[in-house]
Amino acid sequence: MQAFIDFLNGVIWSPALIYLCLGAGLFYSILTRFAQVRHFKEMCSLLFNSNDSDKGISSFQALAVSLSGRVGTGNIAGVAAAIGFGGPGAVFWMWVVAFLGASTAYAESTLGQLYKVSENGQYRGGPAYYFERCLGWRWLGVLFALSSIIACGVFLPGIQANSVGNAVTQIFGEGVIVSSSFGDVGSTKLVALAVILVVLAFIIFGGIKRIANFTQIIVPFMAIGYIVMALIVVFLNIDKVPGIFGMIFSDAFTAQAGFGAAIGWGVKRGVYSNEAGQGTGPHAAAAAEVQHPAQQGLVQAFSVYVDTLFICTATALMILITQQYNIQGSLPDGQFIVQNVDPSTIIASPAFTQMALASVFGHSGPIFVGVALFFFAFTTILAYYYIAETNVAYLRRALNINVSLTFVKLLIMFMVAYGTVNTAGYIWNLGDVGVGLMAWLNIVGILMIFFMAKPTMKALRDYEDQKAAGVTEYTFNPKALGIKGAEFWEKRYDKQQAEKASENK
Repeated sequence: MQAFIDFLNGVIWSPALIYLCLGAGLFYSILTRFAQVRHFKEMCSLLFNSNDSDKGISSFQALAVSLSGRVGTGNIAGVAAAIGFGGPGAVFWMWVVAFLGASTAYAESTLGQLYKVSENGQYRGGPAYYFERCLGWRWLGVLFALSSIIACGVFLPGIQANSVGNAVTQIFGEGVIVSSSFGDVGSTKLVALAVILVVLAFIIFGGIKRIANFTQIIVPFMAIGYIVMALIVVFLNIDKVPGIFGMIFSDAFTAQAGFGAAIGWGVKRGVYSNEAGQGTGPHAAAAAEVQHPAQQGLVQAFSVYVDTLFICTATALMILITQQYNIQGSLPDGQFIVQNVDPSTIIASPAFTQMALASVFGHSGPIFVGVALFFFAFTTILAYYYIAETNVAYLRRALNINVSLTFVKLLIMFMVAYGTVNTAGYIWNLGDVGVGLMAWLNIVGILMIFFMAKPTMKALRDYEDQKAAGVTEYTFNPKALGIKGAEFWEKRYDKQQAEKASENK
């Protein structure tokens, strides 16, 4: 099985997907005239819109839910893996992915808003919905829904849970060794698993409102706290900062681990971390209550910046400044190109980050990383559940099948338990397969949508026109813009016009 997963991972994450991710980001950046830069101020102001409703959540809550998916082990263990296998230059390519990916995030999240539906008292949307409603390709919607359920319901939760288990073990030790069908497991890890499962069940059985209420408090708290710790490390070593940035930029093109390794690991971990183009962000974006679809697209573009330019960069600087990392060459020999720490240290783990903070704060450093990783990973699991649930709901309607959402909850909980007690390498490869498969389907799909209908560009121009006209209440009329299939917004616009006509009588 391990050999098959490795083979499948190599096929899915071929150079073609790497270039596709970068190409799609560049494509939408040019078409939107780099909206991720032009509308940066607007992105920030939109975060504080409080237009939640009985059916939808606020823009900030949607940002928190999407960030809970974007901010996870990829920001701590994933960055360490990128440096450990791709060298410092991988960090530069993560930045490139974030900058270009912000435009991709705008496009996919605007589509999520455009083609969302009101179902059983809440908003639902995502790639499966816009593939069917915009392209008319239900088969592609079903394929994406199946892929996302497998990825977010089976593969990805194990990665988050596995990293939490490893972090807790590194802080508190193995504890009493307990024999299980997965091998010997420390009692410390089992206690951590029990806590995760109990809290996870309480939240996911409360639906999107409870998830949003939880994440809007935890996500900002954990992100700000993590960045503050990184800034302390930076300021204590401020004299090293110019050299570190110089190494990142020079290594991006004359990489210690090889030019291809720097790009490959930087792009892979960048996409895995910020999820731009992967198709996960549109699910939370669709749940938001906004006046105009483009607004949530811009908010989700900002979330990519928070994830990669802020949090991933914080991790990278801590590791590189303190020199708590190794760089391993490509297989088959796998010799260390740079060896600063114990060669037995697992690269694809939080170890580099924990050792970096330990070198500055002593034993409290790894404890902080463990706590941060716990919340990063836990909130990501919540986001994965919501994505899986949304796509199960889509399949129930599209295929007229009756699948209980309780099954999705139990599946997530089982995979969390499985991932916690399993080995890191195998779990990481499974996650890469899931991320890559979703990215292939979503990026190809949103590019096809552009060439066939251009709804995201029409929505952006309409929003910019209304903003330039100084309107205080935005409206959106998809029919007037030639956008078909946006039934939710058609009904909303007709209702708004009817209310205005009634008021003028």
